[in-house]
Amino acid sequence: MKVICSSEESLYRPEAVRWRERMRLMKPYGNVVAILPCSMKKPYSNSKSHQKFKRATKGYQEVIVTSPFGICPRELENTFPIQSYDVSVTGSWSEDEKREAGKLLREYIGDTPAVANVSGGYEETCREYLDDLDITYTCVDNRPTNPDSIYNMRMELKKYEKMPRRERTLHELRSIAKYQFGEGGENLIPDDVIIKGRYHHKLYYNNRQIAFLNKDVGLYTLSLAGGEILGELNLKTVNIDFDLKTNTVFSVGVESADHSIIPRDEVVVLRNDEVLGTGKAIVSGEEMEKSNYGVAVDIKHRKK
Repeated sequence: MKVICSSEESLYRPEAVRWRERMRLMKPYGNVVAILPCSMKKPYSNSKSHQKFKRATKGYQEVIVTSPFGICPRELENTFPIQSYDVSVTGSWSEDEKREAGKLLREYIGDTPAVANVSGGYEETCREYLDDLDITYTCVDNRPTNPDSIYNMRMELKKYEKMPRRERTLHELRSIAKYQFGEGGENLIPDDVIIKGRYHHKLYYNNRQIAFLNKDVGLYTLSLAGGEILGELNLKTVNIDFDLKTNTVFSVGVESADHSIIPRDEVVVLRNDEVLGTGKAIVSGEEMEKSNYGVAVDIKHRKK
């Protein structure tokens, strides 16, 4: 599903505002951050420019500066809605766009050194809001894809140690979980998780599948085992007062629900602290509690 962002007002679309709020939970991994411009093609890695960038940044933390979403760490580029928004890339940013992206980028980078291979409005954002941070600029002739720009970026990044592959993968999986389920969601992914699948991933822990990562939307579908972990973390939970014997939870049977739940969220259904199922929210958590009719949750996996 395309998210059309055709005007400056797109900065205040619910999807964009929610994305920026969740980006405040994200932290970089490693000891340097490569700052890159966005591209027309999504996910960014499919663009020719980012294919060039990635040959220089492989093994390092990357973050893409974009509007109206602010920033996108590389590990989240397949996650909805950042993987499917449609916006014209002009390089000319409004003051509001620069402010939102600049504040997010500043929070994200913090004390971590950064190498910025950006131009135009992107560089203005960096210099205006991050001027006092440890950032090295590498772009030549206002062209990030210039061979000299990419060479400069590669040479600056080589001053820092690369992230080990296993730890980089764990960071990606945990970042997605934190984005999807909120603060603490990263604990869904244990250190010794087993990952199966070259594109989509099945995640196993203690010989039980805990989740399925659909790379087309960059989000997890929980199994019952994964629901048990999330239930213990008290994240995205829906508490009911009846035995779950069908694959539908109606609002009238909901005792309480996490107010952070929005439609289409992956949720955990419990009764007396026992996980009965996992599935998709049809309405918000607050609506589940208030309503006396209608479907609240569409169950995907149910305890028999």
